[in-house]
Amino acid sequence: MSRPIASETPFSIEEIVADVRANGDRAVAEWSSRFDHTTSSRPQRATPYGDLPTAAVLAAADAVRVWHEAQRPVHLIKEVSEGVTLERRWTALRSVGIYVPRGLISSLVMCAVPAQVAGVERIVVCTPPSGAPAVAAAAALLGVSEVWAVGGAQAIAALAYGTESISAVDKIVGPGGGAVNTAKLLVSRDVAIDLPAGPSEIVVVADEGIDERLIEQEIAAQMEHGPDSRGYVVRVGDDLEAALEAVEGYAAEHVALLGERAESLANRIRNAGAIFVGPYSPVPAGDYATGGNHVLPTGGWATSTGGLGLESFMKSVTVQRITKEGLERLAPTIEALADVEGMSAHRATARR
Repeated sequence: MSRPIASETPFSIEEIVADVRANGDRAVAEWSSRFDHTTSSRPQRATPYGDLPTAAVLAAADAVRVWHEAQRPVHLIKEVSEGVTLERRWTALRSVGIYVPRGLISSLVMCAVPAQVAGVERIVVCTPPSGAPAVAAAAALLGVSEVWAVGGAQAIAALAYGTESISAVDKIVGPGGGAVNTAKLLVSRDVAIDLPAGPSEIVVVADEGIDERLIEQEIAAQMEHGPDSRGYVVRVGDDLEAALEAVEGYAAEHVALLGERAESLANRIRNAGAIFVGPYSPVPAGDYATGGNHVLPTGGWATSTGGLGLESFMKSVTVQRITKEGLERLAPTIEALADVEGMSAHRATARR
């Protein structure tokens, strides 16, 4: 994960983002030198290098591709009333920037493959320099060539506003540490982001009598992401509703359900990024192999948003077609509402 810059220097994330926005390559290079000990005067492309488990990377990519292809939204055309036809069509974003935390090849797969399935024309990857060769090698396997050895808040700012070397993108996706997610929220005023996907979280919901080793495994796997990861255990006693309320209150990135009573909550939980049901559904299976996306909301955001999906790399456009007769039928409604709102120019369009 990215280092928490704000706590290590007197500079704020806001200042880093503003500096990159104003000074481009020079600012990116200076912040990268400060935090990642680089020596170049401008951002550098990552050079693919290192031995990868090629078969595993491609197997993970295939699983992600299958699941996300199945999510393709429906193109909808409907005559909602006589002479009035509405169309909702989906189109891929033109460009997407992917932030990949240090060395996390699986996060590259989770972001790049759905972007490809959606039909995104330009995919740009930024990742901290120390893990960049391996990430670039995995990107090459996937057919992604633009990988920059730039991490932290400066990478997010570069993707959002562009520099002399890195062209701005239409949307930024991917997980990261505190600095990265603070930067994503800052730039979201000017460029779309997926969601705040920050330090890892898990809630393990366990029946009485469940093998404690399973609980310990799930907690340990998430703690492995870093010291700011969080893990909670909810014990299902006599009050199943109280357990459900506790899970909903955490609104965690991951929820693991262990035991018959805990597993019965699977279809009732609303506030979770992803739910893993049963002793043979460890969260790392979703991180690496099932095809489900592991870029998920954290920090309570699961109350209002879901994880990355195919639609994250697409947008809808509504097309409206009205015949002469259709407009005549709509005219009284247009005129009445325009009068209430004091919009005379709106009213005038109802008669043609």
